[in-house]
Amino acid sequence: MHQTPHRWIRAARHHDRQRLLTAGVDVPVLAELDAHRFLRGPYTATGTLLRALVPAILAERPDLVTRHQIEILSVAPELRESVPATRETLTSLAVPAERTRFYSRMRTLRHAHGLVDLLDAWLRHLDDGPRCLLVENLHEADPTDREFVGTLLRRIDPGLLHLRVATATDTVEEPPGAVAVEIRTALQRYAVPVDGDPSPSATEPPADPTSCARAYIDGDCVDDDPAVLTAYRELPGPVRAALHDDRAEKLLATGEWSCRLGAVALHRERGGAPGSTGADALREALEYCVNLGFYHATLDFGARGRAVIDWSGQVEHWWAFTTKMTTSLMALERPLEALALYDEARAQTDSGMVHMQAAYATAMIYTRHLETGKRDHRKARAWCNAAIAYARLAPNPQDSAANLVFNRNGLALVAMHEGNLTEALDLITTGIASMEAALGDDKHLLHRSVLRHNRSQLLSALGRPAEALADLDTVIAIDPNYAEYHLDRGTLLRRLGRLDEALESYERAARLSPPFPEVYYNRADVLLELGAPDEALAGFDRVLDLDPEHLDARINRAGLRQALGDTEGAWDDVRTGLARDPDNGHLLCVRGQLELETDPEQARRTLTGAVAADPTLAAGWAARGVANYELGDLPAAIADLGHALQLDDDPAVRFNRALALADAGRQAEADADFQACVAADPTLAAEVAEHRERLLPA
Repeated sequence: MHQTPHRWIRAARHHDRQRLLTAGVDVPVLAELDAHRFLRGPYTATGTLLRALVPAILAERPDLVTRHQIEILSVAPELRESVPATRETLTSLAVPAERTRFYSRMRTLRHAHGLVDLLDAWLRHLDDGPRCLLVENLHEADPTDREFVGTLLRRIDPGLLHLRVATATDTVEEPPGAVAVEIRTALQRYAVPVDGDPSPSATEPPADPTSCARAYIDGDCVDDDPAVLTAYRELPGPVRAALHDDRAEKLLATGEWSCRLGAVALHRERGGAPGSTGADALREALEYCVNLGFYHATLDFGARGRAVIDWSGQVEHWWAFTTKMTTSLMALERPLEALALYDEARAQTDSGMVHMQAAYATAMIYTRHLETGKRDHRKARAWCNAAIAYARLAPNPQDSAANLVFNRNGLALVAMHEGNLTEALDLITTGIASMEAALGDDKHLLHRSVLRHNRSQLLSALGRPAEALADLDTVIAIDPNYAEYHLDRGTLLRRLGRLDEALESYERAARLSPPFPEVYYNRADVLLELGAPDEALAGFDRVLDLDPEHLDARINRAGLRQALGDTEGAWDDVRTGLARDPDNGHLLCVRGQLELETDPEQARRTLTGAVAADPTLAAGWAARGVANYELGDLPAAIADLGHALQLDDDPAVRFNRALALADAGRQAEADADFQACVAADPTLAAEVAEHRERLLPA
């Protein structure tokens, strides 16, 4: 392992971990955090860090707070009193009944990256040497905190921050389903393990078991001392429940919202009325978490909520816990478990609303969420039709109209997946007209924007980018802060050849959102097209800092480094990329171009592999043509360069073919190529004139 100041503390008991966390710390401590999810649920540790730092950052660097307000307020909602939310979207503002879009599971990774950027900028501003961040109980943390710590371990400059992270064992289990950052892998790769032996006093019986149990509850049940846990379990049930209720009341009195996502829900669940106040507290936490994209926590609250209620008498709670779980299961790439819950729901109720929502979601599972080879668009269409039939039964005409449009939008997605783009476009266009006719101007604004965005995507797929852009501009006018719309707008403008405007849209998307790789990748690509290689290189650097596995950025940076003369950097990218994708034609092409400088024969072999992997790769054929030229095989060189020109009529490639043709004695063809070079790129005129004079007879 490379030299690192980060430490992974591993000890079975809390007080042993605490001792090891602070032992040998030789730089100022930035913060000491407890990540146990029982305290504040998602972002327990990260939110505590922000509540400690943001007041000082706001006083000295308010620009940083403004830049990172989305991450700050998503992670530490208590800071809304001092950090204004100026970039709200229709998604974030939608009332529960009109919430038809849920965030990607990757949104929390954007938060993590944004907060790493914030910490980096703040510590550089302080400019007084490294600090140390202590994090306890990471093994009991919500995945959002694990994701942040894993990202911080990989990205933070160790000259700015030393991390000391404590877990109970060396096997930190990942939650089921998709995770963006594997914390165990991050700890193994970026931190030095420190194992501790248990202290003999850890399991001594407490002198006063009742006081010990009360302290355990007042500490929000995070103590892992076996003697303390025994004292807690041995309390009489009513006494224990009363203590939990008392603790919940005290936490609620603090007014700190994030306590409701952890300890308040826990204490109400274990209090005197788990099926009523407990269910209410779990439901409140569940609704908040699903709306913020905290899907692992939503699953936890949903399962706990379902366990404390009587579904037959609490149908609204039961369906909320169930359907928010299924939404989260789909987001976390666990669709078969979601299907099982929908089957259970259909068996337990005859509610038309439940059957409608379950039918729609089942359709989405079959058309979108199952693995590619297991999708069944015919089944999806059948379930969409069932959802449409149920929608017609709604007693309220406005509800019926909105539900019909929503479910037909799902049918449009199925049609699109079947390749029926015209049918999909007709369904969405009809839906837009229906909503405008049936609803007031202030109703279902989010879904109206989603419909127009979907129509824009269909128009683009149908080869009608100008119409797609018009729809997208309408969407942006009513939802200007939704970053993905600006990303899509940049892509449309790029297709239309309006590169400067595309660049502006990408930059707008980057300003509106916590960082995500796609926007920086597209921006860098456009900068490359606009002839700004240094800025493009910085953009690809940014992408790979955010996502080292972003293969397209790796390919582009390798080629750009090679073109800019950074041979060592290009080789680094080629080796890293080929380790992941050994048969990647683009990377083999760059490798062959690098080998041309010292070993044309090896380059020819590599480039043969490149064009075999991707026969449409013009640069590969062109580079192999140069290799053949260097090796004196003029017929092969001319053939390869000609093949490259058929794929992409590049003046530089035509110039190289002209040289090969001239050396082969085919002067008329060489002269035609030279003239075509100058016609396509007048900047080549002087170089062409020099070579024509030398190679061609007067």
